[in-house]
Amino acid sequence: MNGHVKSMHFGQFMEPATTLLSLLLLMAVDSTRTVAASRNQQCGNSLQQTLKLTRLIQKESVDLIKTYKTSQGEMSELLCKVAVPSIPDPNISGLEPSERIVSIYTHIRAFLPHIKRVYEQQTDLQLPTSPVLTGLLRVSTRSNSLATLINNFYQSLFPNVPIPEPAGGPTELPPPQNVFQQKVYGCAVLKTYKELLANISRELRTLKSKVCRNRRQINMLFF
Repeated sequence: MNGHVKSMHFGQFMEPATTLLSLLLLMAVDSTRTVAASRNQQCGNSLQQTLKLTRLIQKESVDLIKTYKTSQGEMSELLCKVAVPSIPDPNISGLEPSERIVSIYTHIRAFLPHIKRVYEQQTDLQLPTSPVLTGLLRVSTRSNSLATLINNFYQSLFPNVPIPEPAGGPTELPPPQNVFQQKVYGCAVLKTYKELLANISRELRTLKSKVCRNRRQINMLFF
């Protein structure tokens, strides 16, 4: 068999092998794109679920403030205008999306002890059937669930990297207060937490368009 014949046989052998390799590569790329699209959808769905819960708590907090003011008697509007310095800042911080997600989480965690303190104080001032107590319990429970959703979303973006807990240890709560101070403190906590929830809603909308979209663009660059 001369060289020309051998070359023909080799070419005939390589054609199906090349075709098969091309098909395998296309299947691999298609599979990767499918997985990437699925992950992008999960990213969007996760943030949408978190945003939905945030808006629900925000709405309930608005209703709770109204109920709280009504329950405090006269001068409630004046009570709710007094500044209380010991309450956490409601503003989200950080430059990178990861930092801002952590900031959302730590802010929620920082407010939970304050909401619990308000509930304990109002237990002494309200009847057991008071809608204020019911509302505080509801907001506290849902906020715990919101912190969990934020934690899960962070872990989906950064696997095996635990989300940092609030710096400085447990949230510092105010010292014992008289009834007037308790009423002022309770309204300040609820108003500031409502502001935090509004900030979180805006931040989640930004993250949805930024984080999930960036993941899609990165996948398109590679495939």
